[in-house]
Amino acid sequence: MIGLRDIKEAGKSVAGEVHETPLLQSRTLSEMADNEVYLKAEHLQKTGSFKIRGAANKLKSLAGTTKHVVAASSGNHGQAVAYMAARLGMKATIFVPDDAARCKVDAIKSYGAAVLEGGPTSKTRLAKARVFSKEKDAVFIPPYDDPFIMAGQGTVGLEILRALPEVDVIYVPIGGGGLISGISTAIKETNPEVRVIGVEPEGANDAFQSLAAGKIVSIDHPETAADGLRALQPGEMTYPVIRNYVDEIVLVSETEIKQAFTFMLERMKQLVEPSGAVAIAAVMANKACVSGKKAAAVVSGGNVALERIPALIHTEAISNA
Repeated sequence: MIGLRDIKEAGKSVAGEVHETPLLQSRTLSEMADNEVYLKAEHLQKTGSFKIRGAANKLKSLAGTTKHVVAASSGNHGQAVAYMAARLGMKATIFVPDDAARCKVDAIKSYGAAVLEGGPTSKTRLAKARVFSKEKDAVFIPPYDDPFIMAGQGTVGLEILRALPEVDVIYVPIGGGGLISGISTAIKETNPEVRVIGVEPEGANDAFQSLAAGKIVSIDHPETAADGLRALQPGEMTYPVIRNYVDEIVLVSETEIKQAFTFMLERMKQLVEPSGAVAIAAVMANKACVSGKKAAAVVSGGNVALERIPALIHTEAISNA
């Protein structure tokens, strides 16, 4: 388990390595949601997602003792590890899905990392990366199930509280749980009255099922356009934090994800990836039955292949001005 002190220490560690991203607002979105909505713009973060926070905290803890790091990633974690490895003079090898977005693979390579295909699922990628790291005497960097990674991601929560201390509720996307475990720890150990709402796609609802069952549940084939959220199960370290600190997990449909993606592109002129749109989708659909509150939603990333955009557009026009 991590604590608020770990997250504050992570904040010191990553200072200068990450942006303190802004909170964006839209009158239209607030009216649609019947809440005063603020969007934590991690799609404007270095490497295009929040993942740089955990990677920076983890790799800086290894600086001076490690020459080679290995990661498995659908793209964003890999980019973050590759970027920080280059910053710290380390070699990096990243295992990616066979169908990884070209823009994410190109970005990983641009930071100087080697890219290897890791198979179709997160399970196969993680297994290959762990074996490879042992063979090469390298250090495996988990995507979420690591206290340094979780604490680094928790710095998002500290920034929200600094910028919006009167926040009532925060919506956070869930993949493996690193982001929400860090944010929920930062929030609940600072102000337990703030509600933390996790958001998953309907087709990748392992954390939702796990909370309902009271234990970690694994799903076989997560299916969603939100490729960064296709974890098979919550992490062994992240699940207890989710269970203890997250007030509720809500689910959004693929149509709702596309509606949020389209709103961000069309009305706010912001390009976000589907994984980054799920919290917005939950706010737009008022999944947690919240009204008249100050609500923050974490826009977790913006790395989307341009050729995917037409398939992600929801064609129904947004009517409000």
